[in-house]
Amino acid sequence: MRALILVDIQNDFMPFGALPVADGDAVVAVANGLAERFSLVVATQDWHPADHGSFASMHDGLHPGDIVDLGGVEQVLWPDHCVQNTPGASFHSALNVAAIDYVVRKGTERDVDSYSGFYDNDRRRDTGLGEYLMSRGVDEVVICGLATDYCVKYTVLDAVGMGFGVTVIEDGCRAVDLQAGDGDRALVDMHSAGARVLESSELT
Repeated sequence: MRALILVDIQNDFMPFGALPVADGDAVVAVANGLAERFSLVVATQDWHPADHGSFASMHDGLHPGDIVDLGGVEQVLWPDHCVQNTPGASFHSALNVAAIDYVVRKGTERDVDSYSGFYDNDRRRDTGLGEYLMSRGVDEVVICGLATDYCVKYTVLDAVGMGFGVTVIEDGCRAVDLQAGDGDRALVDMHSAGARVLESSELT
């Protein structure tokens, strides 16, 4: 069985949001079109406490883009974003949430971030997504969302590592690109790990 995973299509990652991804809102229509073709749709949702350790505001003298050690893991600092129960954490208003069967909230612990929809970055805690998919008989996943070079990439790499067949929908993703070309390099990394990279029009 094949499932669709929509990664972090949330207000704060849109061009108008707190952690804007250029052209991020373009993924919404692609996601909606894909969701019509799947009987099982899962969405991940960044869901941070207000004092999350990945927020630059929690580190005196540091700024978004700086690197720190957070719980033994190298961590990029970000603007405050996707704080639990705020509008920024909500899914984009145009996303067809009625098509979503299961939502995985991640990044809920103050002391560790969670790019992947499957595990926290320290890999000591899992979100339950893998168990859920396997309980539904899923052996293949199609993934799109935000952002290519962070949460999409690590969700894809974990899915491959867990034995799922994985397809990344390139036109359904956009990158942060802290360094120019990060998004393109992430697509190469995902393909090298064993994921297919397709346009939505190529998915059969």
